[in-house]
Amino acid sequence: MNFRQIEAFRSVIVNGTVSRAAELMGVTQPAVSRSISELEVRVGFALFDRVKGRLVPTPEAQAFFRDVDASFVGLDRLRASAARIRDFGSGNVRVASLAALGSTLLPRAVRIFRAKFPSSTVTLNVMSSSAVRNHVADGEFDLGLAADEVDLTGVDHQVFGSFPGVCAIPPGHPLAKLNVITPGDLDGVDYIALSPEDRARLRLTQACDEAGSNPRLVAETPNSATVCALALEGVGVGVVNPLSTDGFAERGLVFRPLQPAVQFKSYLLFRPDVQKARIVRAFVAALLEARNTRPALI
Repeated sequence: MNFRQIEAFRSVIVNGTVSRAAELMGVTQPAVSRSISELEVRVGFALFDRVKGRLVPTPEAQAFFRDVDASFVGLDRLRASAARIRDFGSGNVRVASLAALGSTLLPRAVRIFRAKFPSSTVTLNVMSSSAVRNHVADGEFDLGLAADEVDLTGVDHQVFGSFPGVCAIPPGHPLAKLNVITPGDLDGVDYIALSPEDRARLRLTQACDEAGSNPRLVAETPNSATVCALALEGVGVGVVNPLSTDGFAERGLVFRPLQPAVQFKSYLLFRPDVQKARIVRAFVAALLEARNTRPALI
């Protein structure tokens, strides 16, 4: 049996008549009848009985049709998959991100991306920068966003941005009265730090050392958003990535610029030795748009 015979059989059952089947297939009625006759020879049983001038599927044909129809559902999925690949790459983009961007900038980027490519899907996972790098290097994700302490060997990469950190201050704290925070202002202040390996923390530590300032460490966490949550509870002050601050100012947390600036630098990571699919390039464009149109914090 061949595909044309199967297609003719299915079309007659679905559409009810040979004439309608021939019209939709773009062939003549004799061609459809011939294909069905050839298929009956191949399968070894009758597919249709003529009842009052109409073709009625035999019980054997009805049983056969269930598997035929299932195969056409699979074929339709293949056609849809091919269309997604043609238009948008794989149709699904897999993104891994550090936490500082995963709950703020990334959702905005997904909204922008989905507005332009509504038939595509996004798989988004939030994890540490080192885990982002490893999963992208292993080909498990198409795209990663990681902080600058990550090992860049074995992945393609480009700078995503460098963002001056802001000081997160509990409402009513004495530092909230200042317009700008300096390392010297942090001397003796309860301080919430990022992880020891975080480059921004190391930059702040160096600035404090140069100023002779000694903040009092009370807590540490890898996530800027957690620093903000702790500061909002009055635990202490912290210097955070400005991209992770969404919603905290509305809840009363005070943000002030830090001078000299402490930069939070991040990278876009790509699967090594793999040409970027159009869908990945489109998502990168959405990320850049989200980065460039983010609301001002202070």
